[in-house]
Amino acid sequence: MNDNSVSREERESGSRFVPKFDSNGLLTAVVVDVDSKDVLVVAFMNAEALARTRESGNVHFWSRSRGRLWLKGETSGNFLKVEKMLVDCDQDALVIHASPDGPTCHTGARSCFYRRLDPDADDASALFSASR
Repeated sequence: MNDNSVSREERESGSRFVPKFDSNGLLTAVVVDVDSKDVLVVAFMNAEALARTRESGNVHFWSRSRGRLWLKGETSGNFLKVEKMLVDCDQDALVIHASPDGPTCHTGARSCFYRRLDPDADDASALFSASR
C-alpha cells in the first residue's frame, strides 16, 4: 500500500490513495466525534488496521504497547463507527470522524483528552479537568 515511487504532486494533489507509513510501518490516526467534533483518541494504524477499518467501518489500530492489531471496542463494546475519513496532504496521517458507541477512553472517560494542561503551572499541579 505504501508506494514511494509516487510523485509528490500525485501524493499531494492526485486522487490515488497511497498512504505514507513511517519507518515502523505506522501512520497517525486522529479520531474525532462526528457530532461534537471533540478529539476522542489519537493512535496509530499499520496497513492491516487501515484495511480492516475501511472494510468493516469500525476503527482498528495497531497497538504499539501490545504489539498487535486492536479493534477499538473489542473488549468494552464501545466501538467507533467510521463516518468520514480525511487524509492529510502527504498521506501520512488521518482524521477519522466517527460515531462512538460509548466512552472512548479505557478509563471510562468520553474522550482520552479529559484533562487540560496549564502551561504556567508547575508540573506537580499542571493538569486539571478539561470540563473546567
